[in-house]
Amino acid sequence: MPNFIGVKSVFQFSLLKGAIHEMTPQRFTLLKTSLKVDQFSSISAKMLINVSRLKRNATLVLVAAALQLSVCHQAQASDNPFPESSTAFSKLQEIKQRASDLTMKAMDFMGIRYKRGGSTPENGLDCSGFVRLVFKDALGANLPRTAAEISRVGENIDQKDLQPGDLVFYNTLRRGFSHVGIYLGDNKFIHSPSAGGQVRIESMDIAYWKNRFNGARRINDNDTKQ
Repeated sequence: MPNFIGVKSVFQFSLLKGAIHEMTPQRFTLLKTSLKVDQFSSISAKMLINVSRLKRNATLVLVAAALQLSVCHQAQASDNPFPESSTAFSKLQEIKQRASDLTMKAMDFMGIRYKRGGSTPENGLDCSGFVRLVFKDALGANLPRTAAEISRVGENIDQKDLQPGDLVFYNTLRRGFSHVGIYLGDNKFIHSPSAGGQVRIESMDIAYWKNRFNGARRINDNDTKQ
């Protein structure tokens, strides 16, 4: 923390942090002369970093909220043909809740850095490590370790039939099923991309992903029992 001895109370750190952009030129000049130049530069740099992080976090929250609304909309889009007391209706509700649990848990890990072979948020996650962790935390399900192995679990799903919580696979290493992510709805998926990246949401409509799409799988409860 910088030393503020000799600075008038009107220029205390709380004011600098909350309203530096509202200062008059005169007050701004006085603040600069009251602090050492290197101290002022350090504070300014930290402020810019914090503002950038706040904007980024706010954007992620808005994206997550929009996608969650999309999930809810998809779940309600078709009329329910089953009486509310029926077994089929109960099963439908379970499926909706399962999809919601998976997508929301997946978004909890947004921003976690990629690490090849990584399986924990603290050390980083690769694509399959991310998917395995989401399914484990959300459903208590155990999936195989690699994307290729996961691609052999569950049932094959056509792209047009994708539902939130389904898995989408891509050829990113010149071999099939070398990458996996979780479908969120609205043609968006969340994944841990590659070295230098972080867990993020992307559109399946981007040319890179459209050209490398390998297929999709739906993981059912029975598929993960050991």
